[in-house]
Amino acid sequence: MSGVWVFKNGVVRLVENAGECHSKKMLIHVASNEVMASYAVLERKLLQLGWERYYDDPNLLQYHKRSTVHLISLPKDFNKFKSMHMYDIVVKNRNEFEVRDL
Repeated sequence: MSGVWVFKNGVVRLVENAGECHSKKMLIHVASNEVMASYAVLERKLLQLGWERYYDDPNLLQYHKRSTVHLISLPKDFNKFKSMHMYDIVVKNRNEFEVRDL
C-alpha cells in the first residue's frame, strides 16, 4: 500500500493519491455548467429548485425544501464553504449539481 495517511476530525484514512488531500473542489450546476462562485449564485439556483431560505440562525445560511425533510446548512462566510457542504448539496439535489476538481 502506498499513499499518505491523513488524520482529520478523529478519523484516519489512507489517501492513495497524495494530491487528493489538497485538491481544490468546485460546485457546478450541471444544466448550465455554471460554477457556484458565490452564495448569491448558489442561492439563485437553490430557489429555482424549490428551496426556501431560513433565517433562524444568524451564523448560518439555511435552506429547506417543503416536500422533503432535508435542510442545507452552510457557513455564513463563503471562504468556509468546503467540499463537505458541496457534497451535501449534491446529495440533496440529485442530477442538479456536481463537485469537480479545479
